Amino acid sequence: MSEADGHFTLLPDLAVRPLGGAVIWANDEFFAEKENLISPGVPEYRPSTFGHRGQVYDGWETRRRRGMPGDDAAVVRLGVPGVVRGIVVDTAWFRGNYPPAVSVAALEVEGYPTAESLAGRTDWTTLIDRAPIAGDARNPFPVDSEERWTHVKLTLHPDGGVARLRVHGEGRPDPALLGLGPLDLAALENGALVLDCSNRFYSSPNQLLYPGSARCMGDGWETARRRDDGNDWVRIRLAGPGLIRLAEIDTSYFLGNSPGSARLSGRTNDGTDVELLPRTELLPDTRHRFPIAPMAASVEEVRLDIYPDGGLARLRLYGELGA
Repeated sequence: MSEADGHFTLLPDLAVRPLGGAVIWANDEFFAEKENLISPGVPEYRPSTFGHRGQVYDGWETRRRRGMPGDDAAVVRLGVPGVVRGIVVDTAWFRGNYPPAVSVAALEVEGYPTAESLAGRTDWTTLIDRAPIAGDARNPFPVDSEERWTHVKLTLHPDGGVARLRVHGEGRPDPALLGLGPLDLAALENGALVLDCSNRFYSSPNQLLYPGSARCMGDGWETARRRDDGNDWVRIRLAGPGLIRLAEIDTSYFLGNSPGSARLSGRTNDGTDVELLPRTELLPDTRHRFPIAPMAASVEEVRLDIYPDGGLARLRLYGELGA
């Protein structure tokens, strides 16, 4: 099943910190910091670990409101603005102190407004109406909206703790920033999307399309060891139909588990398959850069085959948008 057709949690988390997400405002973070909401990885917990303000939690936790009117809220700037397909409110380890209900709203704004100006706006669009949630659980909510958003606001009714907020969707770049010159057609922030892959045993293929350099082996895509005669692969929808000029296949941090070789092919909008890079040997822990021969037609989708299996840190496909 492809990611486009499968459960929304297979789509990238547009709010996660490695993609540039930021928790820019919260009305209260007395017990645990708001920034934990978008940390990568699963929440951690060490029992009987107390600071000056109580048990230390790997999440965001507000104080007890004690009958005070209103609710607590936090505003997250998405690292990659886009269409939201689903949201997970994860209350891991919060058992007697989770909010009984939450709601989520979204906003699209241009430029770089201040946190205070966003928090005070009244034109937020509801993505998840007030809904009950469970403690110490991943609470998933599908979202039915085709609009592009830049910020989301999580509201706790009335207070409590949330470990992680995951905002799964598809990147939609600012149209004003496209067409200004060469760009990475395979970047999530430019609108690329993983459609399918053969295996995601160790890590998600979405990380291939993250910005910046990988920080460790776990910050890439790695498959299980194959015990057959096949090979692993990943399919990617590009930011738009384009002409690829340069491919970068990065095996950084993959030493004894990098692929032995790779092949890159593309598909035009009429369904024609074209070879972009023939099967080529790869080295461990190396950023490989390969020029792509001039293309006769734009491709809208690419397939990267690795032989036979292994891990990659990043894939970059530099070029121009074309017809």
